[in-house]
Amino acid sequence: MDIASLSTALSTISTGNEVGVLMLSKQLDLVESQGDSMVKALEQSVSPHLGNSIDVRL
Repeated sequence: MDIASLSTALSTISTGNEVGVLMLSKQLDLVESQGDSMVKALEQSVSPHLGNSIDVRL
């Protein structure tokens, strides 16, 4: 394998890694945004008192 093809292969791998990291970053941002939206929706629920206590009597 000559130097030119090795350089091209390493450049391609590096670019692929950068794209993968950027995609994961975008996915993380999306999941965080969805989590925030879910928390807001739960805070505005119709019955916010539900689930605050558990009846353990038999």
